[in-house]
Amino acid sequence: MQGLIQRVSEAKVEVEGEIVGQIDQGILLLLGVEKSDTEQTADKLLHKVSNYRIFTDDKGKMNLSLKDIEGELLVVSQFTLAADTKKGMRPSFSSAGTPEQANTLYEYFVAQAKAAGLKVATGQFAADMKVSLLNDGPVTFNFSVE
Repeated sequence: MQGLIQRVSEAKVEVEGEIVGQIDQGILLLLGVEKSDTEQTADKLLHKVSNYRIFTDDKGKMNLSLKDIEGELLVVSQFTLAADTKKGMRPSFSSAGTPEQANTLYEYFVAQAKAAGLKVATGQFAADMKVSLLNDGPVTFNFSVE
């Protein structure tokens, strides 16, 4: 499972001109599902995302997590994160999960995040989304969880 997180002051997702998900301070997570991913993989990524210390404390150090600041999480499915870009000039998506598997794990991830007490907003799976964000820092990290 691939996750790209960005520390944001705000972020939103629009589909056909309507806002479907929006957050204030927190994390924008772009989530890519691979064939080998399971619910256990999603659980590991959720633990990492919600506890990763990327927010600054009163001394200006990155010591606080999303949970610590009671921030919000915007989860956006992005199958292109599962692309293999090592060869040629066109990405291969042979390792990407099927749409059914990806949607199932995306929905599972969101449900688990809500169950963990996080304030969660989402994009719309498989839609043509317009994502806007105000990256804070900028601070961006790429996670690969197996």
